[in-house]
Amino acid sequence: MEHIRALEQSMNPYPHYEAMRETAPVFHDEQTGIWHVFKYDDVHRVLSEHATFSSQMPPGDQSETGQLFAASLINTDPPRHRQLRSLVSQAFTPRAVEALGPRISELTGELLGRFASAGTADLVKELAYPLPVIVIAELMGIPPEDRDRFKLWSDSIVSQTTGGDGEADHALYGEMVEYFLAMIEQRRRTPGNDLISALLAAEIDGQQLTVPELLGFCALLLVAGNETTTNLIGNAVLTFTEHPDTVERLLAEPELLPHAIEEVLRYRSPVQAMYRTTAVDAVLGDQRIPAGSVLIAWIGSANRDPQQFERAEEYDVDRPPFHHLAFGQGVHFCLGAPLARLEARIALQSVLSRLPGISVVPDQPLERVDSTIIYGPKRLPVTWQQE
Repeated sequence: MEHIRALEQSMNPYPHYEAMRETAPVFHDEQTGIWHVFKYDDVHRVLSEHATFSSQMPPGDQSETGQLFAASLINTDPPRHRQLRSLVSQAFTPRAVEALGPRISELTGELLGRFASAGTADLVKELAYPLPVIVIAELMGIPPEDRDRFKLWSDSIVSQTTGGDGEADHALYGEMVEYFLAMIEQRRRTPGNDLISALLAAEIDGQQLTVPELLGFCALLLVAGNETTTNLIGNAVLTFTEHPDTVERLLAEPELLPHAIEEVLRYRSPVQAMYRTTAVDAVLGDQRIPAGSVLIAWIGSANRDPQQFERAEEYDVDRPPFHHLAFGQGVHFCLGAPLARLEARIALQSVLSRLPGISVVPDQPLERVDSTIIYGPKRLPVTWQQE
């Protein structure tokens, strides 16, 4: 439907979400056959009940991205999901993530040092995009000279959720698969201290991961490791600058920053939606949904549901503790959430302290990243008082 496509491209999808929560909270699009779910309780249920709402790709999805992710963590259900997740979870334990803190601080300082004296910059291009790319590339053992290609592939995968440029995406997809296959082979011969080597060495019940599973892991780490964090940082700076009193509070009370980031995750969720497929007939609200149906659970709408959050449309750094769905729910709760939170905290603390008086350049319309599910500004031109 045209209004769904417009919604996907909008920097302000929230009025549409509100209208759908009130008039059609569980909506069947006759044109595409897809069900759309908008209320918090329903979205929470869709993301939680994996036996009913499966993460496996629908049988008809023959897209390259669909095939790539079919064997990955994000598109498997228990018990296989539990086995795959246990393999990679060691890299993202709170202790393992905290150990990355000094390196993230060092990288943030280097990136900020390149433009802090300029007084103006595109914050996405100069900080929010390169920081998580470098971190995940280093974790995976990707050489520095390949980072730009890494980001291109990631953007291409994400843009395929809106159709993208088929021919260009196809070429980039082939290049990425070829690269990772060569990387897997090279690590097989000479293992290193990185995630790809660790996955190659890992076994489940005496069986090593298949090549499709390894490729799926690489692609998932590539996208999840940078797109969401880039947009969390961009969304946070945009939100903070819309609320100058919040900036003042955070400078005076830096211990508030983690909570302020959680409120950004609720208020402007970097992941706005997730797909599921009904494994059995299901009932949501007053709608009967047949087995084999594709659903979109609108996380961005759930996180603004006034039945769950008081003054849901307001950003409030003093909001009492709450449970948002920005990192998902249930067995698929985002494995990289501790890393995203740490990167955002370090980056935002540095931005607030080193770019005093930061504000978004007025009268420049912001454009959303090309994606159905990822949400954030493509560019974020900002100014501040020069050092």
